[in-house]
Amino acid sequence: CSSLAGIMLLEAVLVLGTLLIYFLFSKKKEETLPFKDGWWGEGQKPVTQEDTSVRPFKVETTEEELSDLFRRLDQARFTEPLENSCFHYGTNSVHLRKVVSYWKNQFNWKKQVEILNKYPQFKTKIQGIDIHFVHVKPPRLPEGQAAKPLLMVHGWPGSFYEFYKIIPLLTDPASHGLGDEHIFEVICPSIPGYGFSEAPHKKGFNSVSAASVFYELMLRLGFNEFYTQGGDWGWLICTNLAQIAPNHVKGLHLNMASVSKLGLTHLLSILLGRYFPGLFGFQDEDVRRMFPFLKKGLYRILAESGYAHIQATKPDTVGCGLNDSPVGLAAYILEKFSSWTDMEFQNLEDGGLERKFSLDDLLTNVMIYWVSGCIVSSMRFYKENLQKGIGTQKHEKLSVQVPTGIASFPNEILHTPQAWAKKKYTNIVSFHFMPRGGHFAAFEEPELLAKDILQFVGKVEKEQLWKKK
Repeated sequence: CSSLAGIMLLEAVLVLGTLLIYFLFSKKKEETLPFKDGWWGEGQKPVTQEDTSVRPFKVETTEEELSDLFRRLDQARFTEPLENSCFHYGTNSVHLRKVVSYWKNQFNWKKQVEILNKYPQFKTKIQGIDIHFVHVKPPRLPEGQAAKPLLMVHGWPGSFYEFYKIIPLLTDPASHGLGDEHIFEVICPSIPGYGFSEAPHKKGFNSVSAASVFYELMLRLGFNEFYTQGGDWGWLICTNLAQIAPNHVKGLHLNMASVSKLGLTHLLSILLGRYFPGLFGFQDEDVRRMFPFLKKGLYRILAESGYAHIQATKPDTVGCGLNDSPVGLAAYILEKFSSWTDMEFQNLEDGGLERKFSLDDLLTNVMIYWVSGCIVSSMRFYKENLQKGIGTQKHEKLSVQVPTGIASFPNEILHTPQAWAKKKYTNIVSFHFMPRGGHFAAFEEPELLAKDILQFVGKVEKEQLWKKK
C-alpha cells in the first residue's frame, strides 16, 4: 500500500514538474503567430510550383471604361438633403453634385494615371493570387550607406496612393530637409482585394493571411530584415507580421494602435482616469482626447461604426450598389475622408473635404476602387476579420515584442493612450502626440509622419534594439 502511495506521489510530482516546465518554456514559443500558408486562387491548388516571377505593372484605362464612367455620372440620381444637415447624415448631396461636376468636367484621369505610374509598380503571384505593389528605391545613396527596406500598408477606404506624397520624403530625405542618416527603399503593396491586387477567391482571408502574404513578398524581394508601417488595416496587418516574424521585422511604426483585449484596469481607467490620470499612467493629452468618455468614446463608436457593422456582416449586399454606381461609391468613400480627417468637418456644408486634400487626390483614390472594381472585395475584409467576434483570435491574445513607434494623431477616431498600448506592444520605444492630423496620416500630413518614422528608426538603429528582442 505504501509503495502504491509512493508511486502515485511520484506520478503527481512528475505531472506537476511537467506542467511547470511546460508553462516556463512554452510562453516564449507562444509569442509568435503561425505563418498562414493559404491558397486563395480559383479552384483547386495546382500541383505545379507557383510562378514566383516579379512582373512590371502599369495602371491603364481604356476609352470604353471612361465612356462607361461618364455615362453613369451623367445619369446619376440625386436625393435632396435635409436643410442645414451639412455632413451629419453622411455625404451631403448638394456638395456631391459639385464633386460629380468636377469629376465630369475638370478631373483628368489620364493625367492622374501618369502620376500613379511615376513610381515603379509590379505584380507577383503569392498563395494563388496576384499581389500588386509599388517599389521605390532611393535616387541616391551616400557612400557606404544602405537603404533600409520599409513596408507601408494602407487601409480602407484608402489605397497605395495614400503614400505617394510621403515616398519621396523617405527615399530622398536630404532633398526635403530631413537629413540623410536614414534612407529607405519603400514597398507599398495593395491589400489583396484592394486596388490592383487580386481578390481572394476563397473565404477566410483575414489580416493574418495578408501579413503572411506580405512577409512572403518581402522575402521574395530579398529583404530578410525590414521595417513596417501602417494605420487602419495596415496597423493590424503590420502588427500580425511582427507577431509572425519578430526576427525579421526590425521595427514596427504605427499611426493607429487599437487594443481589442480590455481588462479590469482598462475599465477602471475609463471610469476614473479623468479624475486620477497619474494612477493609470495617463498624460494630460490623453485626458483631453478621451474624456468625457461617453461622448468621445462610446457615442463616437456608435455614431461612426455603422459601415463596419454592415461590412462585417453583409458586405456583398451594399457592395452591389457601390460597384454599380460611381456616384454612390464616391459618396460612401468621401464621407470617411471627411469625418475621419476631423469629426468637426461634419458641421460644414462641404464636409471640409478640400481643407486637407485636393479633389484630384480624393477622386484618384475613388477611381482606383472604380476601375479595379474592388469595393466589394475590400469590404469583405471586415467580415473575414470580425465575424468570429472581437478578442477571439490568437493574434489578439499575443503581445508584440518588436520595437514599436506610435504616432498618435489628435483627430484619430478613437484615442489609444500609451498606458493601454504598452500592454499589447511591450517594447514601445517612441510614442508621440502629433500636433495635427487625423486618420489618413500619410495622405494628410506626410511630413509629420515621415519625421516621426525617421526619428523612430534612428532610435532603433542607434541602440540596435531589434537585436535585443
